[in-house]
Amino acid sequence: MRVLILGGDGYLGWPTALRFSARGHEVTVVDNFVRRRWVEGVGSDSLTPIRTLEERIEAWHANPAGNEIRSFIGSVEDGEFLDGVVAEARPEVVVHYGQQASAPYSMASREQAVETQHGNVIGNLNLLFSIRDHVPECHLVKLGTMGEYGQPNIEIEEGYIEIEHKGRRDTLPYPKLPASLYHCSKVHDSTNIHFACRTWGLRATDLNQGVVYGIETEETAGDERLITRFDYDEVFGTVLNRFCLQAVIGHPLTVYGSGGQTRGFLNIRDTLQCVELAALNPAEAGEFRVFNQFTEQFSVIELARLVKQAGEHLGYSVEIRHYDNPRVEKEEHYYNAVHTKLLDLGLRPTLLGEELVESMIHAIERHKERAIESSIDPRTRWAPGTPVHL
Repeated sequence: MRVLILGGDGYLGWPTALRFSARGHEVTVVDNFVRRRWVEGVGSDSLTPIRTLEERIEAWHANPAGNEIRSFIGSVEDGEFLDGVVAEARPEVVVHYGQQASAPYSMASREQAVETQHGNVIGNLNLLFSIRDHVPECHLVKLGTMGEYGQPNIEIEEGYIEIEHKGRRDTLPYPKLPASLYHCSKVHDSTNIHFACRTWGLRATDLNQGVVYGIETEETAGDERLITRFDYDEVFGTVLNRFCLQAVIGHPLTVYGSGGQTRGFLNIRDTLQCVELAALNPAEAGEFRVFNQFTEQFSVIELARLVKQAGEHLGYSVEIRHYDNPRVEKEEHYYNAVHTKLLDLGLRPTLLGEELVESMIHAIERHKERAIESSIDPRTRWAPGTPVHL
């Protein structure tokens, strides 16, 4: 199978490329390395010392499992460039990670909000036209987000909901309550992809992913040259990754508000499983599928307590500290999201527990001297004047 991965230098994109390559697929990756520049711009860096994409690919080709990976350097916002890549690679599957994926980054300023929405929405539109014009039978596997739904006071279905209104019934896209201007961009993407499927007969799977945690995958473990990036700062680090790093370096765990915010979570290895399952079981022509991609639900305070327990078992002194919440969000709410479609396709979840947290802590220990502590405390505010006491 010919697989094109947009954002192939990233936290998820690089291990996804290795997984498909290790299984004998013909892999092409695209990136413009803007994630590296964004992280540097907020005063942080990957905790793991990631190599250049060229060095990573060279190291992978030296691996016994390493089939060839081709790379193109450029931006999905450049429609002519993307057309050229799609026309040359002729993908049967496109995995689209190539977007600005940080809610705090999108909320930090007008410029960053515009950059996020322009890059994400225009890049996604360019991709839809490239697929339509060059490989209309191709299956688009798009990384969405559970943040599109918000926290409604009813069950969150997988993409669609059957409703009755004034005596009539229909199945319609599930209502969206995006949690940031980044999440708004993902809602726009979903709308545009759904339109392209209905109108042009494209086939797509929208993977509404929960919060990802973890460092190593089957293909990256054991060779530092192949390791993926690991962000821990307040802008790009996801919550469990942040907490584990904080425990190792002796920084208080940064719980925003009460910590009652509940979300869906999954291990990075399960992300790779989910993307592979979607790719191997494509949507039909004209079909826009939505899978809720997570394995378990936790509140922020539950995660903090789990990290504290695991850290103290390893001899660390771990403090949980509550910070005034810089975000505008519900801290106590109902949350129950359906997530059966990937399980039906054969997903075998990696469940979170103390042992898994301890393995993450051990992996972090190898690079703890690279942590930039000044990038950890919350500073990005959702609303002007929101107090943040450090």
